[in-house]
Amino acid sequence: MMSPEKILAQYWGFSEFRTPQKEIITAVLEKKDVITLLPTGGGKSLCFQVPALAIEGTCLVISPLIALMQDQIENLKKLDIKAVTIPSGNSPDEIITLFDTIKFGNVKFLYISPERLQSHLIQQKLKEVNLNLVAIDEAHCISEWGHDFRPSYRNIKILREINTKVPFIALTATANKKVLKDIEENLELKNVNIFRKSFSRKNLAYQIFRVEDKLQRLLQIFTKTKSPAIVYVNSRKKTEEISNFLNANGFKSSFYHAGLSKIEKQISFDNWMTEKKPIIVATNAFGMGIDKPNVGLVIHYNLPFSIENYVQETGRAGRDNNKSFAVLLYNEHDILMFKEQLKKSLPTIKEIKEIHKKLYQYFRISNGEILETAFDFNILEFSKKYNFSVLKTDAVLKIISNYGIIELTDNYNKKSTLRFTTHHSSILKLGEKNTYLKNFIGVLLRTYGGLFENEIKIDEFFIAKKASITSRKVIENLKKLQELEFVEYVSVQAASSLLFLVPREDDITINRFSKDMKQFLVQKSKKATDLLSFIKNDKLCRSIQLLSYFDEHTSEKCDVCDVCLSERKTIKRKDLSEKIINLLKVEKMLTSKEISDSLNSNEKDILIHLRNLLALDKVFLNHQNKFQNK
Repeated sequence: MMSPEKILAQYWGFSEFRTPQKEIITAVLEKKDVITLLPTGGGKSLCFQVPALAIEGTCLVISPLIALMQDQIENLKKLDIKAVTIPSGNSPDEIITLFDTIKFGNVKFLYISPERLQSHLIQQKLKEVNLNLVAIDEAHCISEWGHDFRPSYRNIKILREINTKVPFIALTATANKKVLKDIEENLELKNVNIFRKSFSRKNLAYQIFRVEDKLQRLLQIFTKTKSPAIVYVNSRKKTEEISNFLNANGFKSSFYHAGLSKIEKQISFDNWMTEKKPIIVATNAFGMGIDKPNVGLVIHYNLPFSIENYVQETGRAGRDNNKSFAVLLYNEHDILMFKEQLKKSLPTIKEIKEIHKKLYQYFRISNGEILETAFDFNILEFSKKYNFSVLKTDAVLKIISNYGIIELTDNYNKKSTLRFTTHHSSILKLGEKNTYLKNFIGVLLRTYGGLFENEIKIDEFFIAKKASITSRKVIENLKKLQELEFVEYVSVQAASSLLFLVPREDDITINRFSKDMKQFLVQKSKKATDLLSFIKNDKLCRSIQLLSYFDEHTSEKCDVCDVCLSERKTIKRKDLSEKIINLLKVEKMLTSKEISDSLNSNEKDILIHLRNLLALDKVFLNHQNKFQNK
């Protein structure tokens, strides 16, 4: 067996492990069950990748996000390490072929989602694989007390029946004692070794500012700070708008969100990594698998979803151990919008039942029936037909998907594209022959800018609303314009794809999970309340607050957060006032200039303190225009 140090050097080029990676790897190699709690950037992946490479066999990795799986697989392949996943939609024959490749092709890592693990075929095929380790990434998803509960995670313990001897390692960056206990019990871990690294980041200054003009504050921050930065915002539109604003003001930035194409994402990422554009404005889709040590600044332009999200996202700053900053900007409007968004995204059980029932009606599925084919699905059209809030519908779809009731692809994030290939004069000529199409083109041009210069992402349903016609008619018109060689139109085949996983039983289906769903919704609401409390608490050191949230209790202040700096200024002001009074006891009467010279202080600061002392009736101004003690 090759030593962990040799594996680390051969594949990753590092000469030594970080604390406590070596201890974790040793425990895994001794076939012990392990829970690893390392903050973002703590090197969790190496804790299972290194021992898996040291032992003969395949490591099974359970991960909740397709993007995260793909990212890790690509990184392993770059190191010439064989890693695969089981794509959704694979036929039984394709799955059998894939498992033959795993068994006979020296595949070291098999990544699958917890939902795919529920497949009876996959469970049977896993019995044929020589598993050397099971790694459960984002293990907090197991717990209903965690910030991202996934019910399917609670069924991972089926692997205990498949292979009783294989060790488990559960990994997470955000968990308190309650969540850790839940992970241990649910996975049925035996004599578990728990490794925790403190959440304390002495080099990271948490700073929360209440500001009305956030754009102006961004300019002030980037004028002072030149290190690579991430600006997190809450919408795709804002990533582009704020990036454009920064560029217009002389700061090089790019933007990133889940709706970009793979090529667009790679260009933005590369520009940021190489620091050709050192600022990236992004949604929380940006962050997975990032290892850029010299990020000096993470800004939350909008409020994060929870303290866990906040800690994960800010944790991307200062990995080189140099001083770095986590800045959150907010105002009362943000607080109101946050509460409103929360209200809209937390459905009641009654609303979950109603939307779930309408899904079956929408596709004309009768009671007791289950169809094995997926349906094309447009969330906007569905919501409009039944007068549901899109935000609430989206929340319900995610909940019932998490509980294994439906399977929903994320194609509704993808957009069709359109570009005009003709000249403006051709449109005028078209108007002489076809007034209807000319008017339709007018709607397109009023709705989207730059159609003659660039390929623009469009939404057929949105165009339909603008033109007061159906989506189907919009598509017909666009195809007609393409036939006439007026446009290049690339349509997305379906807004989304929805597969029903259980027979239609309406309320009976939801009742089966209603207790857990209620608990999940209560927890989500509590985590939002905890976040707001953290933001508004400007009396206690930010680091102490965060550590306490994760069950690390300390009274040691960080001295670099906004609360600590404010306290130091208050103490400094108090000290200066006392120095002025003591000086006047000796000198009897002095001008403000004489006081500032004597105390070697800025005269403006001295005047502020003198005005305060006058208001407190501790000094007075005599007829010679000099200050004296009362």
